[in-house]
Amino acid sequence: MKPTKVTNSIRALRFEHGEMTQAELADRIGVTRQTVIAIEQGKYSPSLEMAFQIARVFAVRLEDVFQYPGETS
Repeated sequence: MKPTKVTNSIRALRFEHGEMTQAELADRIGVTRQTVIAIEQGKYSPSLEMAFQIARVFAVRLEDVFQYPGETS
């Protein structure tokens, strides 16, 4: 699997929300814990739908969960 350039704040958000486990997040968005691990580690980019579901779990904007490096001018 090729690593993605997209970074995320899922681990930090989980701890800010009552130290939610990877398994709890996985259950809430309907995936396996292994999928959450791969997303957190940047080894897998979630679908757009899954990305919105993750943001909704934490009640934050998509940009607060996922970041994509921009060009600097």
